[in-house]
Amino acid sequence: MDQQRSAAPQRPASRLAVGVVSAGRVGSVVGAALTRAGHRVVAASAVSDASRARAARHLPGAEILPAPDVAAAAELVLIAVPDDAIAPLVASLPVRPGQIWVHTSGALGADVLRSARDAGALTAALAPAMTFTGRDEDLERLAGISWAITGEAEARFVGEALVLEMGGDPEHVDEADRARYHAALVYAANHLQTLVNDAAEQLRAIGVANPQRLLSPLVSASLDNALRHGDAGLTGPVSRGDAGTVARHLDALAGTGIEDVYRTMARRTAERALASGRLKSADAEGLLEVLAQPEKEETP
Repeated sequence: MDQQRSAAPQRPASRLAVGVVSAGRVGSVVGAALTRAGHRVVAASAVSDASRARAARHLPGAEILPAPDVAAAAELVLIAVPDDAIAPLVASLPVRPGQIWVHTSGALGADVLRSARDAGALTAALAPAMTFTGRDEDLERLAGISWAITGEAEARFVGEALVLEMGGDPEHVDEADRARYHAALVYAANHLQTLVNDAAEQLRAIGVANPQRLLSPLVSASLDNALRHGDAGLTGPVSRGDAGTVARHLDALAGTGIEDVYRTMARRTAERALASGRLKSADAEGLLEVLAQPEKEETP
């Protein structure tokens, strides 16, 4: 890998004129990161008032133009639009041979930029493994994160150079693996949000005034345990095979809307605990009986 990196094209070493299509939550922040790396965002498309405000805040030197004019003005075209819009948008924009075209979708590879590649551009998928909320801290969170890079050899090396310039860590992901890669990120990040917010809602319902403050140390420690120790960091009633406690949980959650989610996650936790040796088979029997999906009564 070191030999490959040393042989990478030096194209990004010369400062590039960047065009951002469009200045949404992701595009505006990645454009700002490229500016910090020494490139120049010369143009951006921004249709909504929110996008225009983000462009003014993060891309103050950029001229606000229609998307075709942004592409025409740029050496590096950054596509940051919803996944389903990328291919038809790129097919509608002007392309110059020698331009660099990248998009920020986590789920899609470089093939979605095929029309630009066929017109002579270098194309790569360049997706930051980060969540974007539209707040000012989004830019600071980019430091040191991983970026999934997909593309043919030269374009991949250029993408790697851009990521390194932005202070990121390149992670090469094959075209065929992009959906699975993105599913893993969504499973961890978005579903974690739902789990924590569901838990906070249950605490609020029983009178806890500030459930976020209560949960923060516990959830932070659990996340740290998972990232540091994997399945060895698992604690709680499922890892102990405490069927009685889990049964009481299910009774307490009946009618709340999350009983089935709790049951599903507890079963998956039990499977991982069994596979890792945290939960003994003898202790799992009663637990799995409790977690079995109850049979629905037949309607007469």
